[in-house]
Amino acid sequence: MQIDVVSLFPPMFSVLTQYGISRRAHELGTWQLNCWDPRSFATDVHRTVDDRPFGGGPGMVLMAEPLAQCVEAARRSQQAGGCERTHVIALSASGVPLVDARVRALAAAAAGRTGLVLVCGRYEGIDQRFVEAFVDEEISIGDFVLSGGEIAAMALIDAVVRHLPGALKAESVQEESFADGRLDGPQFTRPETWRGRAVPAVLLSGNHGHIARWREEQALARTRRLRPDLLQEDVRSK
Repeated sequence: MQIDVVSLFPPMFSVLTQYGISRRAHELGTWQLNCWDPRSFATDVHRTVDDRPFGGGPGMVLMAEPLAQCVEAARRSQQAGGCERTHVIALSASGVPLVDARVRALAAAAAGRTGLVLVCGRYEGIDQRFVEAFVDEEISIGDFVLSGGEIAAMALIDAVVRHLPGALKAESVQEESFADGRLDGPQFTRPETWRGRAVPAVLLSGNHGHIARWREEQALARTRRLRPDLLQEDVRSK
């Protein structure tokens, strides 16, 4: 899988190749990361990539041309790397909320030789003409505003990489929250008693059938308590 990121702050993404699951998968060659700085494609001495918005208003807007050249360079790189298609995503507060099903779909597409290009907005936003000409999808990670799209892009990359073949054991991603439309149940580890709180006896019984049923019941109860909206969505989908 090849992921290309368009960002004014490429060094931020080094954490993904230096720590955790994404680092191990990167070292194994499961995924590759390229970063493109729009300033590299600016034509003036000050490497300007933003300007005041037409019509007035606060802040600055990222210019279309430097972003366009970044995406075009990323597409050429992906084609040279063997990608058959390129999917361009802009991380935006006005985008569609990112959910587990979309993460899994992006991972499956990447495994099918579709390269991802993530465009990180800054300031007041991106010139809409670039969005209309180059962006296939706008994604948000929540109903709040960040200083830029970098943190959102890193969250998306981490979520997608976990689902790539070889990044994790298959059962790890099959038995986690949202995999079946519900939250995962509670987990426990040693010691058996901690500050007067004991591990549920069923987990120590060795009866795998009872344990599976208990976990199913706990997952459903936890979802009802914390995220009842997930159960409502499940009912509506049937």
